[in-house]
Amino acid sequence: MTHPVRPIVAIVGPTASGKTALAVELAQRLGGEVINADSRQVYRHMDIGTAKPTAEDRRSVPHHLLDLVNPDETFSLGVFLSLAQAAADDIASRDRRPLLVGGSGQYVWAMLEGWDVPAIPPDHGFRRAMEELAAEKGPEELHRRLAALDPRRATALDPRNVRRVIRALEIYDSTGVKPSRLGQRTPCPRPSVVIGLTTDRQTLYRRIDRRVDAMMEAGFLEEVSALARMGYPMSESALNCPGYRELGEHLSDACSLDDAVQRTKFRTHRMARRQYAWFKPSDHRIYWLDTENAGLADAAWRIVEDAQRGQSPVVQ
Repeated sequence: MTHPVRPIVAIVGPTASGKTALAVELAQRLGGEVINADSRQVYRHMDIGTAKPTAEDRRSVPHHLLDLVNPDETFSLGVFLSLAQAAADDIASRDRRPLLVGGSGQYVWAMLEGWDVPAIPPDHGFRRAMEELAAEKGPEELHRRLAALDPRRATALDPRNVRRVIRALEIYDSTGVKPSRLGQRTPCPRPSVVIGLTTDRQTLYRRIDRRVDAMMEAGFLEEVSALARMGYPMSESALNCPGYRELGEHLSDACSLDDAVQRTKFRTHRMARRQYAWFKPSDHRIYWLDTENAGLADAAWRIVEDAQRGQSPVVQ
């Protein structure tokens, strides 16, 4: 008798919605292992500020794709897909359940929708030349160059997002292929069920603020200070994200600690709003649950079980 392929379980939603806690509990129930889909948790030395799973979480449930590169190194979507697909295959081969968990929407949908994204290594010389050109003539010059090569990709990118515009130019320079032609989608080798965590906006903001306060109590400032001593600039590459830049400015006497913490909270609020662009409440592929629901894990488990039996899950 052939058993049906068990679907990948994806747990998505904005920051501070409780994805990690639910993932650990659900993985324990399902015999699963977590594949990280948070674009910042792949970086070493960034533990508190990215809310990585704790040592206890990792002891109770195996986690994959954490602590892969240093903060000044490049980690691309193509690299993520290669590693995530290999991890999912390995987990499934051991008759375990892959759980894809994170708030980076591009990572999640690329994995679940089977995007074909090549793992093109960074060309640091090309990047430096483009950064110098942007500094001399403005970011609009880079965007104009991209528009001449690939109007479709240029239309999709904000000219002010220099990093992504440079990456598109770099892909064309390395392969001769328009970036918009990459990312074609092929059928995903296994089905999936996507559980989304959300709550009303003000409750989410309060959860974010409490988590930032907890991060500070856990030593977030000391983590940023240690990174600065290692020589990592707080406003560049992976460290240009909520908390690291603000606390770095405090350490350089550009602002008070209270101001840095408050700006970290506000910036994280903005990040949560952007995440909803990837995870829309109207998206029929996502089974949404209120993160404040006392029976959250039970509700998520029922969704997975219904999907496994081929039934349409009912969210109560």
